[in-house]
Amino acid sequence: MKQLNSYEGQHCANCGTAMQGEFCHECGQSIHSVIKPMHGMIEETVETLLHIDGRIVHTLPPLLLKPGFLTLEYFSGRRVRYIAPFRLMFVLCVLAFFVFHLALDNMASRSLASIQPQTHLKNDLFKDADTPAEVREELRIELDNMEKIRNYEVVPKYAATELALSEQKMRQAANKRLTDLGAAPMSAASIAAPAVAASKDDDNEPFPDGMDNSGHMSEPFHIAWLPDMVNERLTLWATRALANWRTYKHGDARSSEEAKQRMINGVFGTLPQTMFVLIPIFAAMLALFYVFRRRLYMEHLIVALHSHAFLFLSLLLILLAGMLSTWLKPHGAWMAITLDWVEILLFWWIPIYLLIMQKRVYRQGWPMTVLKYLFIGWCYCWLLLFALIVAFVLGLAH
Repeated sequence: MKQLNSYEGQHCANCGTAMQGEFCHECGQSIHSVIKPMHGMIEETVETLLHIDGRIVHTLPPLLLKPGFLTLEYFSGRRVRYIAPFRLMFVLCVLAFFVFHLALDNMASRSLASIQPQTHLKNDLFKDADTPAEVREELRIELDNMEKIRNYEVVPKYAATELALSEQKMRQAANKRLTDLGAAPMSAASIAAPAVAASKDDDNEPFPDGMDNSGHMSEPFHIAWLPDMVNERLTLWATRALANWRTYKHGDARSSEEAKQRMINGVFGTLPQTMFVLIPIFAAMLALFYVFRRRLYMEHLIVALHSHAFLFLSLLLILLAGMLSTWLKPHGAWMAITLDWVEILLFWWIPIYLLIMQKRVYRQGWPMTVLKYLFIGWCYCWLLLFALIVAFVLGLAH
């Protein structure tokens, strides 16, 4: 516990006012100097971290389990025990999208791992082929399947090497079976010819509509009522988006992977900013629907901040539960099933929570609350869809 200190006779180093506490009541400067021994800085850092941890303990459980509690506490003036609404929403938003990004990468890795076993060659692949035509047809089907594997995802270097070795062994096995059947073996060049032709076709793939051969927009944006600077910016975004998309679809493995990562990072880099724009719009919708409740816009904004903080916290928990469930399934099925139920409960808790929160904060009857809740939710879903489209388009132009 902190000791009570007397500041009688001490004066502010900034304005000279007599001190009555740790902070000057005239200019707000602290009486404590930032120039202090190292152990003093460590003690202050530990104290600050413990103080923040205490506020987390008081903030997150009611945010998740008590609809409207934090908002009503904030309206009542009891704020020091809890994390500020904007800081709370900001931290949870960043964490949720970061984990969402990790979850997508994990899903992409699992989907790639699921197709990698197909690259191994079966020893008895051509044993059921009774004629040379059946051997050639079976070989063609297997080569087509491998080409689909290449086009399904951006295959990493080690998997691409394994695919090439499997193709070579497959040709050798096919030629061995042809020799056993008394037919002439196929040359590697004749088998590889279609793939080479396809790669040449990819190299000559035309630019997407709207781009010339130099990779720039053939017709720049020109909207008469917009300033030239905005039209130039739109043209630049469109050029980058089309270039990224063309590289992703028609580039080699490395450039395609780089373009995909640029677009994904661009989308996730834009989403938090897009959500920050949605929050004041959502607060304006609340102010419009509850105009006769005579509340200030700042009160509606606090409701919007706490609502989105809860959404991001729920999304974060759902993602963590899903990732942990996937990891535990091979080791403990009952734990994975428990986590799956946690995900389901969290999904159902989100709309119930928001409805109860709206009822407790605005204190209207259930019929009117449900009606407004449904209409606000319908409008917000369209806003959210628009925001996601904007984030996706801006992400393509990253």
